[in-house]
Amino acid sequence: MTSTRAELRAELRARRAALRPGERLAAADAVARHLGERPELREPGYVAGYWAVNGELPLHAVQLRLAPGQVWCLPVTTPGGGLRFAPWRAGDPLAPNRYGIPEPVSETTLAPDEMTLVLLPLLGFGRDGTRLGMGGGYYDRAFGFRRGRAAPPRLVGIGYACQEADGLAVEDWDVPLDAIVTEAGLLAFGR
Repeated sequence: MTSTRAELRAELRARRAALRPGERLAAADAVARHLGERPELREPGYVAGYWAVNGELPLHAVQLRLAPGQVWCLPVTTPGGGLRFAPWRAGDPLAPNRYGIPEPVSETTLAPDEMTLVLLPLLGFGRDGTRLGMGGGYYDRAFGFRRGRAAPPRLVGIGYACQEADGLAVEDWDVPLDAIVTEAGLLAFGR
């Protein structure tokens, strides 16, 4: 295992970048299938996804397969490092945030605790539910209320199987995941 988080992030970014476009699309379809097989992940309510950037696993196939009563939402960053969510459908207006990531242009945003299911991007993961993100802490701050509390919302990390990293250190601010889904399948944790 790589010695520092910065080195590990660089290694995991390289693994993800090495995937070919066809592999990414096949993985996206497999993840959508795995999510669709779980009744607890098809409950009506707000489903928070993300706009895939820098090789993250795209969620278009998931969005197209939402269950009846599920409403797709995308994250919206707020001043001070906060995160809210806005309902979004293909064709609705988007604008880049300070990182260049498209966000819905909407007057209506929802708090993290209003979500039923949250699909979180990850850079790395452990089989124990540990998630390594990009390092900004947006999701850990937004869902900090889930530390020591059961769902809702269900927090599901999304990534490629090649992003698995053994021995990820857990930090005090890390919010544990309820499940991780890759093209290889779904890992559920008893939280």
